[in-house]
Amino acid sequence: MPSQGTIGDRVRGLRLSRRMSQAQLAGPDLSDSYVSLIESGKRTPTPAVARLLAERLGCTTEFLLHGIEPRQRIDTELSLRHAELELHHGSPAVAADRFKAIMQASDGDNATLATRAHVGFARALEAQGKIEQAVEEYERLRREAMEHPERLSDLPLIVALCRCYQRAGDRLRARDLGAEAQAKAERIGIVSGEVAIDLALALVETGTGLPYVERVLDLTGVPEVRDRTAEVQALWRASTTAAEGDDSALAVQLAEDALAVGRPARTALTSARIARELAQIRVMDPNFDDLERAKELAEAALRVFTGLSADPRELGRSLAVLGWLRIRTGDTASAIELAQRMLELSPATGGIIAATAHLVLAKAALARSDDATLALRRAHELLDGDPEAHEREAAKTWRMLGDLYGQAGDRRSQATAYRKALEAVGIHVTIPGVAGAAMLAG
Repeated sequence: MPSQGTIGDRVRGLRLSRRMSQAQLAGPDLSDSYVSLIESGKRTPTPAVARLLAERLGCTTEFLLHGIEPRQRIDTELSLRHAELELHHGSPAVAADRFKAIMQASDGDNATLATRAHVGFARALEAQGKIEQAVEEYERLRREAMEHPERLSDLPLIVALCRCYQRAGDRLRARDLGAEAQAKAERIGIVSGEVAIDLALALVETGTGLPYVERVLDLTGVPEVRDRTAEVQALWRASTTAAEGDDSALAVQLAEDALAVGRPARTALTSARIARELAQIRVMDPNFDDLERAKELAEAALRVFTGLSADPRELGRSLAVLGWLRIRTGDTASAIELAQRMLELSPATGGIIAATAHLVLAKAALARSDDATLALRRAHELLDGDPEAHEREAAKTWRMLGDLYGQAGDRRSQATAYRKALEAVGIHVTIPGVAGAAMLAG
């Protein structure tokens, strides 16, 4: 049975295989010109018309609309949901393999399912840190969205590309994409929901669109939710067992339930990241004086990362933001306590978080007019010893170290730290002493 291409392709293929004319297929209920429009892709049949055409062509309505039979479709839906569970609650690498298998099985048979698998595959690549490959996939999907807007929206893809280009260090491209996505979202009034939250995170990471980010946070807040990982895993196992028992319909429902149970925590974590990034931008801006607002955001983020047993690096970053805030408000004793908590996390977080903890200690010492040399040197050693650190995060931390060396009056070390910041993003230069360091600091 022909299954390639669009609904129109399947209608035409089935009609020709049955040696029917367009007029014969139209019968007394439709016009042959309407059938022609369906076959050319200029009209999509309503459910009632699809049922009528399927009856005359001797196929199921499901096949006519989607290109696969009901059992095939439900099995593919189940595979998609299990791949999504791997992406959100398991292994992104396994998720990528599963999405790829669905793509290979669905391409040419069902464009909608294949597209969903391609989107999932791109997200899985991104989750693994394979940014260049993810960008290629997102760009291809964006071109497809422009050709088939009825099948795929380009707005989530633009947001994803903004996020990826930012991670890749192309800040100009990321900001352009963020502005484009924000304009689209505001034009149709999207300020809440998953797309708005993802967009707000992408914007705050580029340091742009902050009024929009504030609006999204004001509407969604930073919800406190309990950790339901055990429940997600139990439903996932039950779905797998149902599938093994050949009860695909129940397996799909259980997998959907597992995804739904995990969704509030995923939303809360994204909102917490937005709040933390926004708080850091505000705290680091010497002209921003609404420190109470920054405190609310930083503490809300910390509550989420503490309560959901999230990545300890996320918890460490949140402690750091609160530490910088405490120093700005003159509470250096509290900042030192937060830095000590960060150091307790360091075995599971790598050198960046521990280095940042020492930067907080150094900043607190300088605020007290104490000697910060030991903390600065320890931060320097930790950064040098963490070659696996993400480029942008390493560059940012080296830059902060350079700033603090400057405040401590160590110009030579300041120049070295600034050079390291540039090298972290692939720029190799020689900074000749204080003049170069001052230029970077400005």
